[in-house]
Amino acid sequence: MRIRIDHATRYAYARPARFIVQMLRLTPKSCESQQVRDWRIETDVDARLRRSEDAFGNIVHSLYTERPTDALTIRVTGEVATVNTGGVVKGQAERLSPIVFLRETPMTKPDAAIDDFARSIPEGATLGRMHALMGALKRDVAFEVGSTSASHTAAEAFTQKRGVCQDHAQIFIAAARRMGVPARYVSGHLSRQDGKHDQDAAHAWAEAWVENLGWVGFDPANGICPTEHYVRVAVGLDARGATPIRGTSYGGGQETLTVALNVRPVQQSQQQLQSSGWAR
Repeated sequence: MRIRIDHATRYAYARPARFIVQMLRLTPKSCESQQVRDWRIETDVDARLRRSEDAFGNIVHSLYTERPTDALTIRVTGEVATVNTGGVVKGQAERLSPIVFLRETPMTKPDAAIDDFARSIPEGATLGRMHALMGALKRDVAFEVGSTSASHTAAEAFTQKRGVCQDHAQIFIAAARRMGVPARYVSGHLSRQDGKHDQDAAHAWAEAWVENLGWVGFDPANGICPTEHYVRVAVGLDARGATPIRGTSYGGGQETLTVALNVRPVQQSQQQLQSSGWAR
């Protein structure tokens, strides 16, 4: 299928910020499951954008404003053609050994409860165990918007048995690593099948290393492996390492952030686009 993405992030400041520095992990790479047909990053102020790749192979744009700024909008528009590979990541160059993704981070450090949860998964082949882990997590941790923040760790979210996709992914990663399976965080987009194309935030899931298959995606928030409805953007050891936008401003006082995201099949009619406010 073909998926269209419009993503606008706006920062407003109480007074002009002297300068702003942002690291943008907003650009997907092509692989067997997805082909990037068109992709643009634009800002509404004078700014420099420098493209590079980080240690994980993610495309990163460094943004630097040129003058005092009281508001900044970063807009991403693009189209990606996708196919269903059963969650298996194929045709993606890997810079690092899977062993790197056994490393714990403060966001994914398991506590005693996650240790017990990991031990409860039956022994067997890695692929089956990861499916069992995903199913158990979907069953035991409710999806509840607003129950956590971006700073919540896997252990904190697991304690309260509620969270959003970031929490489900990080709990999965913490448990998988405790089981001796390399796992990593994935940020991206999901074209929902319920007709809700306007979304509050990007999506997140996890990938685990399975012998003879390589990296395989698991989305415990939805209880499925990624399909052609998913667009994979960036990976990291945890949410902080794959966050779409991260940076700082100097001066400016209080900052207000608003996000508008629309993810839809290209076949959607022009009338529907106009009603959502994203038609050009």
